[in-house]
Amino acid sequence: MSVGDPPLTLGTAGHIDHGKTALVAALTGVDTDRLPEEQARGMSIELGYALLTLPDGRPVSVVDVPGHERFVRTMVAGAGGIDFFLMVIAADDGVMPQTEEHAAVLAGLGVDQGVVAITKIDRTDPSRASAQAAKLLPGVEIVRCSARSGDGVAAVADALSRVAGRLPGRASEKQATVLHVDRVFTIKGAGTVVTGTLWSGRITRGDELVLLPAGRGVRVRSVQVHDEAVETADAGQRVAVNLSGIGVRELSRGDALVSGDSAVEPTTVLDCALNLGLGADDGERVQVHHGTRTAAGRVISLTDGLWQVRLEQPVLAGRGDRLVIRSVSPPDTLGGGIVLDPVARRHGRSSPAVERLERLRRGEDEPDPPAAADDPGHEDQPEALSEAAVALAERLREAGHHLEPVSALGSAAGELAALRSAGIAVRVGRDMYAHRSAVEDVGRRVVGVIEADGSITLAGLRDELKTSRKLAQAWLEHLDAGRLTKRLPDNRRVLRRHFGRE
Repeated sequence: MSVGDPPLTLGTAGHIDHGKTALVAALTGVDTDRLPEEQARGMSIELGYALLTLPDGRPVSVVDVPGHERFVRTMVAGAGGIDFFLMVIAADDGVMPQTEEHAAVLAGLGVDQGVVAITKIDRTDPSRASAQAAKLLPGVEIVRCSARSGDGVAAVADALSRVAGRLPGRASEKQATVLHVDRVFTIKGAGTVVTGTLWSGRITRGDELVLLPAGRGVRVRSVQVHDEAVETADAGQRVAVNLSGIGVRELSRGDALVSGDSAVEPTTVLDCALNLGLGADDGERVQVHHGTRTAAGRVISLTDGLWQVRLEQPVLAGRGDRLVIRSVSPPDTLGGGIVLDPVARRHGRSSPAVERLERLRRGEDEPDPPAAADDPGHEDQPEALSEAAVALAERLREAGHHLEPVSALGSAAGELAALRSAGIAVRVGRDMYAHRSAVEDVGRRVVGVIEADGSITLAGLRDELKTSRKLAQAWLEHLDAGRLTKRLPDNRRVLRRHFGRE
């Protein structure tokens, strides 16, 4: 590795049982299936990590992703920070459904540089699989190999080295720090540790960062890159950050660490340039993947390739970020694209709004927002909130997780529509409402309990929130409906990613 080579992260892709993890092990000497369940089932469930030293001596971080269709959400969380890919296709199977979906995810994320490895060439002639790969990913170098015999593994490494040599990497200096968290755990004697791929900026021991969406300040106690302590980690590296002054239950996958000068913030309305190759209906309910978060929402067509994404839960986005759009039923990747305005307000197809977005899509400097950017004939324009709506929003905030039934709101209930439209009020159950900050807080606390104890019960949440059984039940059902948790036959809840489902 030359002195000027920027750090890079490589992500695997491909159908289940095509040999991604075996090839990573052959390249790195590391079995990324670290969980007992993964070892027992012979399949990847969570993200795996390894350090790959390329033939020229350049170190590259590797994120090994699951290939099963039930774990596409996990795959996208790992792929969100990669710079190039290693698409693995088995010679005996050829291109399979998850091969195609993973290719669609990579396209949505704008990751177009990589290598195709045709594996298991010791089993059958790889010609058919190679031809399919060339059609699926035209122009990408194809290498034939066998992780079991070792044939072609060195050639895969050489091909990856050639791709890495032409990549610019990510900016570190003079860029705000952004780290989307994909793992949270605790180490005895050290405390809370988070990991992720550093999207931009740097993280240095002693830094004061902000944890989003909580908006809480945290301090970096230490930094590691592939189990090696470093003073500073740069964008493009896989990092583990030991945080002081915060408990493991107070944060979870999907949170982000940012520097104070970062423009990233929680948002529920984004204006985007999207390529939805499989098609999406105007107003269709979809799953939106950004960073290491997934949120349900709707896509509103504005004009050719321009869409507004309206989310039911916030993501932590900045201008220029990539996101992936998937259909809800049947689950499939529709496409993805670029965030043009991460803090948009609801609007329709009016000319001023679309013209502004066209300028942003062309990369021109952002103009001042138009004074009136709405089409009265298409969707509601949120007026400035009335005093009554502001008062209700504050009432909901003060109530926290103690839900407010509509019947208790009196005349103020008439302001709920405006607050829901603004993404401030969230309905929980049939007739109760909470401030979105309370929804995020309860979700984080439930995740923390489950990650610590393996599951959570109704009584456990009641005690955690110090609330009534009725309200705890409403919260659990809301989290089930939002696909954060899964109810087991004995009424315990587990996280869906631990249960093994999307």
